[in-house]
Amino acid sequence: MAEVKVKKETNLSEPAEIENRIKELCQQFPQGITDQVIQNDMPHLEPQQRALAINKLLSLVRLLAPNTILLLYAIKMKGSDNQEKLVYQIIEDAGNKGIWSRDIRFKSNLPLTEINKILKNLESKKLIKAVKSVAASKKKVYMLYNLQPDRSVTGGAWYSDQDFESEFVEVLNQQCFKFLQSKAEAAKDGKQSPMVQRNSSFATSHEVWKYICELGISKVDLSMDDIETILNTLIYDGKVEMTVIAAKEGTVGSVDGQMKLYRGVNAILPPTGLVKTPCGLCPVFHDCHEGGEISPSSCIYISEWLDF
Repeated sequence: MAEVKVKKETNLSEPAEIENRIKELCQQFPQGITDQVIQNDMPHLEPQQRALAINKLLSLVRLLAPNTILLLYAIKMKGSDNQEKLVYQIIEDAGNKGIWSRDIRFKSNLPLTEINKILKNLESKKLIKAVKSVAASKKKVYMLYNLQPDRSVTGGAWYSDQDFESEFVEVLNQQCFKFLQSKAEAAKDGKQSPMVQRNSSFATSHEVWKYICELGISKVDLSMDDIETILNTLIYDGKVEMTVIAAKEGTVGSVDGQMKLYRGVNAILPPTGLVKTPCGLCPVFHDCHEGGEISPSSCIYISEWLDF
């Protein structure tokens, strides 16, 4: 939405001039304007004059042309009753994370049947849309029609049609680790001092991101945060280590004067057999005993491991 503050103050009286000024404001603020913006720009206008100008533009459908002007809230809701306006406002306040119909019911105090009717009506007008959430396959959230859903709703790059793309994530894991390994091998071949070799083996998340983008293995646009998520999984697997260094402001990949560096590592010693079992990593290992609340015979993790 546009900012309420409009610097230019215009003194217009003719209906045609008022209509043209409203269109200019809409073009000045491509994300849409509120009624307050019009009031600030033309404070001399009576509410009736303002309403007549907006209605005239609606009748001419000049504000509805695609890719030109986004309607302000009052224009969108022309002809709607108070209940519909209330539901629309609740959905608008939810932003791109959306809101569940049950929460709309709680905030509006309207019957569920009435809310469902209003939601269908708003959807038919293309004022709102329903988006399925990855958090619950049967749960739909509602948001304004022109909003891009938040990653928490769609799952981001790791989900397709609400299905987790495990194979895609695995490929990214392999390629990111491969890049860091090649970086470490190149540093080792440089035949420099051990400290220089170690420092040369580090790569920024931006370098890894650029490498993945150049490979062209992703059908979706991956962000730096996506790549750092993959790198974090490699850290948890013990394949990569990370360090943080100070960086100049504006340096690519730096955040708040800091930059994360990653490098591939190889285990000095292979893990023992016990560590590979669920018991070797169990946080309640010392509380586990036969006949107790936690026992080997009732442990689902050891059963699954033995079946595997």
